[in-house]
Amino acid sequence: MRHRTVKFIKSATQPDGYPPSNLPEIAFLGRSNAGKSSLLNSLSNHKIAKVSSTPGKTALINFFDVGGDYRFVDLPGYGYASRSRKEREGWERMIETYLFGRENLQALVLVMDIRRKWTDDEQMLFDSLGEERGLPFVVVLNKTDKLSRGAAANRKVQLSKGLKDCMVMSSSVLKKTGIKEIKSLLELGILKLGISE
Repeated sequence: MRHRTVKFIKSATQPDGYPPSNLPEIAFLGRSNAGKSSLLNSLSNHKIAKVSSTPGKTALINFFDVGGDYRFVDLPGYGYASRSRKEREGWERMIETYLFGRENLQALVLVMDIRRKWTDDEQMLFDSLGEERGLPFVVVLNKTDKLSRGAAANRKVQLSKGLKDCMVMSSSVLKKTGIKEIKSLLELGILKLGISE
């Protein structure tokens, strides 16, 4: 599988600011402290996404070109309790507009802190996007270094049992584990769309 250079294209808040819909897109979302930006940087082998110690810092939809073949899309985190209600509602509308209206969205990667429980927020996303819209749905349990190997493995098994037709993977950006497997899975899915290797 050839190396693809990942580079930032643009940020947007509304459809009229999105890049042209001529390439497949894989969207990444998760709670604001799940390590989504760090995971994106690891998958890209380059610091493309800003990592902040302040949860909920990403307030725009960020588009990244992957070798001219497809795009990564970094969506604002949800669950940002420190933000105002008006700001949260605005971000939610922005995210929903992209997720439910972008015709070239091909897959969704939900990044979770492995220590957090699956909640109604995650179930809603899975039901509406994975089952109703039919998008391939990948759950990445991040920060496995925060648990013992056995506890992390059990957490993955437990979640996998409850999610049909969904790939559950695990990763640790700190220890650089699971990154290669996630990248290979995403590349495989994109290649099925007819992009040459």
